[in-house]
Amino acid sequence: MQPHHSSATLQPARHTVPDDAPPSLSRSDSLLDLTAIFAPQTRIAILERAPDSGISAYLDTLATRGELRLGLRCVIDAGTAPELKHWPAEAGRRALEEDIAFISGAYGELLGCARVGLRLEVLGSAMCPRFHVDHTGIRLLCTYRGDGTEWLDERYADRRWLGAAAQGQADEDSGLICSARGIHRIAPFALALLKGDAWQGNAGQGLIHRSPVVSAALAPRVVLALDAIW
Repeated sequence: MQPHHSSATLQPARHTVPDDAPPSLSRSDSLLDLTAIFAPQTRIAILERAPDSGISAYLDTLATRGELRLGLRCVIDAGTAPELKHWPAEAGRRALEEDIAFISGAYGELLGCARVGLRLEVLGSAMCPRFHVDHTGIRLLCTYRGDGTEWLDERYADRRWLGAAAQGQADEDSGLICSARGIHRIAPFALALLKGDAWQGNAGQGLIHRSPVVSAALAPRVVLALDAIW
């Protein structure tokens, strides 16, 4: 008698969250505490900041007038202010440039790099809507307008369902997300350090994250991304 073989694709068993699993997050209100990102178990370090009303008002005004379109991609020396010449030189632009200078300086000092790759993205839709891992070292994100990046706590993730393994299923259906309570969103203006797969000793363990849906009321979304250049 021949053994029976099911035609259904074998699927990995569902992941069970260990009660003693370590958290992925370090949260603080001090720049010095961002060094926690270097701890092996830490995949994201967040520095909470209050929104800057001048920057917010400036971006909202440009969005209302339809002038918030082009972003910026360039390489700058850490601690220098990029010139946002393609945006009107009105109250708020200088504050944004100076804030980026402050952030890039702190990031450069933390990572020990003299130059950083800068992306100031203006997004009408989610750039990366599926949960994924970046093949980078440690990337800094700061959302100036709209909702912040969403990330999945390692305690509630089953990495076997990342990418092609999901077979096209939505993140919420594939088995990647063990519980919705593991999904978190970075607050606007917060500085977030995301550890990727390329960081030494972190292969296969980069932070799982995705871009949020951009609502019509908050479009476009404006987000800053910095990557170290050595």
